[in-house]
Amino acid sequence: MADYTDKPFSLLCKKFGAQIIFREMVSADAIVHANPKTLKMIEIDKAERPLVQQIFGNDPKIMAEAAKIIYETAAPDGIDINMGCPAHKVTKNFHGAVLMKEPNLAQKIVEAVKKAVSAPVSVKTRLGWYKKDEILKFAPLIEAAGADAITVHGRTKIQGYAGDADWEMITRVKQILTVPVLANGSIFSPRDIETCLKITKADGVLIARGAIGNPWIFQRREKETINLEEIKRTILKHAKLQVEHYGEYGMILFRKHLLMYFKGLPRSKEIKQKLTSIASLEELEKILKEI
Repeated sequence: MADYTDKPFSLLCKKFGAQIIFREMVSADAIVHANPKTLKMIEIDKAERPLVQQIFGNDPKIMAEAAKIIYETAAPDGIDINMGCPAHKVTKNFHGAVLMKEPNLAQKIVEAVKKAVSAPVSVKTRLGWYKKDEILKFAPLIEAAGADAITVHGRTKIQGYAGDADWEMITRVKQILTVPVLANGSIFSPRDIETCLKITKADGVLIARGAIGNPWIFQRREKETINLEEIKRTILKHAKLQVEHYGEYGMILFRKHLLMYFKGLPRSKEIKQKLTSIASLEELEKILKEI
């Protein structure tokens, strides 16, 4: 998840039991051009492992070169290729989900990255661009290109994040592939995890938005059962990781997480108004004491 699955959030999720971390996607072009900000994004703490670094791009040679640089620099436990992001700012540059419309190019990218690194290479994609059954032709091509695993988000690009993910369609993907299939989409609670696995028969699930403000999902605990004091302790733990990694500016970046921690709780609207202007750890500690 771009701008969310950074090192602080990854460390927190690992503390709560996440088995494998998929880091936020980074631009292959930025890696190849040695962009300082992007290179910092691929740094790995040993406590995050096993960790898979996701990359995006549309040129097989650049994708391969970026994967090699990442592998030699940070040694992630796997490389994941993003072929599923529906955001316009990504697809307009022919990245992300738009690659589903160009299966030959998608295959060349997988083949090139596979040759560049010795780590496992996976692909994150969607059901299709327009139609849900597009994945039934696309996934076997990605497997044939050498992907070691495929994650399927149960919506099309056109759907974005609207409506429920179609887990039944992921079941059909699982039935036609031999490599591991991971299911993604509409997983917001432990009940969703169990139901998704039961329906899809997938080899695992990737939890994305369902973990924001809710790391307890990795402990298979319902957020409704977590008391306010534990939520506050977790927020402070996450906030301190932010400051350690980003400095005080990390608190500004932390605002989006803060709002999600209090989502659905009593007086959440009043609390959120106080938190939207947080600029320091001291301010946060003061507000939390008052809640």
